[in-house]
Amino acid sequence: MSRHDDIKLLRVNYLRGPNMWTYRPVLETWLDLGALEDYPSNKVPGFTDRLTAALPALAEHHCGVGERGGFLQRLVEGTWMGHVLEHVVIELLNLASMPTGFGQTRSTSQHGVYRMVFRARDEQVARQALAEGHALLMAVINDEPTDVAAAVERVRDKVDDCYLGPSTAAIVAAATDRRIPHIRLNDGNLVQLGHGARQRRIWTAETDMTSAIAEGIARDKDLTKDLLKAVGVPVPAGSVVKNADEAWEAADDLGLPVVVKPSDGNHGRGVTLDLKKREDIAAAFEVAERHGSEVLVERYIPGNEHRLLVVGGQVVAAARGDEAWVTGDGKHTVEELVELQINSDPRRGTTEEFPLNRLDIAEDAVIQLDLQRQGLSATAVPAAGQRVLIQRNGNVAIDCTDEMHPDVAFQVSLAARTIGLDIAGVDLVTSDISKPLHETGGAIVEVNAGPGLLMHLKPAAGNPQPVGQAIIDHLFSSDETGRIPIVGITASTGGNNIARLVAWLLHLNGRHVGLSCSDGLFLGNRRVEHRRGARWEAAHRLLMNRGVDAVVAESNAGVILQDGLAYDRCAVGVVCDMGGLGTLDDHDIRTEDQLFKVLRTQVDVVLSDGVAVLNAAEPRLVEMAELSDGEVLFYALDGSNAAITAHRAKGGRAVFLRSGAAVLAQGQGETAGANIDALLQRFAAAGIATDAQTLLAAVAAAWALHISPELISAGADTFVPALTH
Repeated sequence: MSRHDDIKLLRVNYLRGPNMWTYRPVLETWLDLGALEDYPSNKVPGFTDRLTAALPALAEHHCGVGERGGFLQRLVEGTWMGHVLEHVVIELLNLASMPTGFGQTRSTSQHGVYRMVFRARDEQVARQALAEGHALLMAVINDEPTDVAAAVERVRDKVDDCYLGPSTAAIVAAATDRRIPHIRLNDGNLVQLGHGARQRRIWTAETDMTSAIAEGIARDKDLTKDLLKAVGVPVPAGSVVKNADEAWEAADDLGLPVVVKPSDGNHGRGVTLDLKKREDIAAAFEVAERHGSEVLVERYIPGNEHRLLVVGGQVVAAARGDEAWVTGDGKHTVEELVELQINSDPRRGTTEEFPLNRLDIAEDAVIQLDLQRQGLSATAVPAAGQRVLIQRNGNVAIDCTDEMHPDVAFQVSLAARTIGLDIAGVDLVTSDISKPLHETGGAIVEVNAGPGLLMHLKPAAGNPQPVGQAIIDHLFSSDETGRIPIVGITASTGGNNIARLVAWLLHLNGRHVGLSCSDGLFLGNRRVEHRRGARWEAAHRLLMNRGVDAVVAESNAGVILQDGLAYDRCAVGVVCDMGGLGTLDDHDIRTEDQLFKVLRTQVDVVLSDGVAVLNAAEPRLVEMAELSDGEVLFYALDGSNAAITAHRAKGGRAVFLRSGAAVLAQGQGETAGANIDALLQRFAAAGIATDAQTLLAAVAAAWALHISPELISAGADTFVPALTH
């Protein structure tokens, strides 16, 4: 078989917001199949068998058939390679733990050229998956060697590099369940939840309510103990020491056994437990000193270590640690036994997706000390049946939330409130969490800011806890969504005039308005950027601005095709016309039906309690009314327009022109509105071209925002069309 030339990737574009394909971000790729246009899947010998051998889970893909095995049916019947590439990429993402269910492939007006899209949570991950899928597909087509595992690993590595960590992802997922939008603010885990003035921010499990003073206190373990002791929370006695000799003196005063740890360490680093000998305490001092600025010696509290998560003053999850042991066989070294008996556990790994950590004796000085205390080293060979302690209370990952005694929850909550943390990980040692601490002699040993959530989300044993939901409920009350009013205006011409008038009316209604339109970027009445603002980036900047409590954003079909919309949903979506076809050839949009699919995006994102504002004089826009999740408000110059008449008969709202003034009608009721003729004259005097229909769209959008007819009228009378800033 002669080798087929590679499918050409003509262009790859990341659509960052709602688009003609879907509500969510996608990677759009233009493909030129070349000679493969004449070789669908059933005409390449052995292709289907080789592909399904490489990716057996393709049998689960429904495809257009709508049932399991649907895609395999298409392969056997014959489908084009652009469609096959879509499914290969989706399957690679699934295998890399980035599940993706959406994809589409459509032909263009050019022979052999297709547009293929797939759901893409992260652009870099999507581009990596596309590259791997492309290479894999060509290898299968040409009957060349493939390495699916290596391809999946490369995609997974990109996921680990680029995507949110599991703790942050859980919080964001909980926000999404509440319909709260989010914006990622950096390449790490800094995320904005909500928009504008109603936003909150998280950085993993820290929030914009987390006190910097409280974080500083939590880092100082000695100060933390003093404050907890002052309010009656049980803590282990202890003191700060400056050298190994002082450590021994402190241990002698406290009574053996003791714990030696850094005063400002974290994640348990440098903490050595149950010390009874002077030489062991001296060695532990050296380890602790490497991990913190000061060293603490504390009375040892017998029992298991527990981590309790406090959110907004309430304990929402608890996990218990356990000791790690190996049993000798007289053949293998301690290091080998750790690999065979501990690290072989599939729950252990080096990344955050694993609830238990791999143990590395060479890298863990505390494990080395514990082995020395047992007279062993990593290379020692324990006798058959000899039990060797490797780690004390490591991997706090056994859920015990339901076992917690109310008094324990009270003491832990008090500890977090005393330090001043809104979210805290409280470390507690007790022999039985189902009993009060005064009965078990338990104590709180640390309070930590920015706690990890994985132990509660994916425990090694027990039930996962909805900690992401608890954090979202802490940040937003039950009736809050973090949303501000967003008005999206899609027009081929005049959108800037509509946007500016709507922004002015919102301003008069008491809003701090951000506006992005063709005239620039505005905050209130001040133009902060002169270059064209009808862009994704400009509107997106407004959504991030904490001083903005309403946004008006102009776009057109080209913006939607190039980037998608900057917002996931809007309160009001305005679609003004079906113009612009001659400017969209680069996107292969050449017919009204194609343009309709692009423009409907603005209607698709209207909230269920929002309003779609549509030009009733455009029959294709009238068709969009049934696509709106919210109310529909029609506007047109002629109040006897058939669509308006039918809409009013059903009690719907409409705006039209009568004797030079806007009429706001609902059902059979009518209210006189803005003086459109006078406003047109002011536009003309300022040298700005516009028309009455454009201004009616702005009046309709303002009314959709529940701005009163009286204020709309007054606002139209005071609006200054000229740009003076």
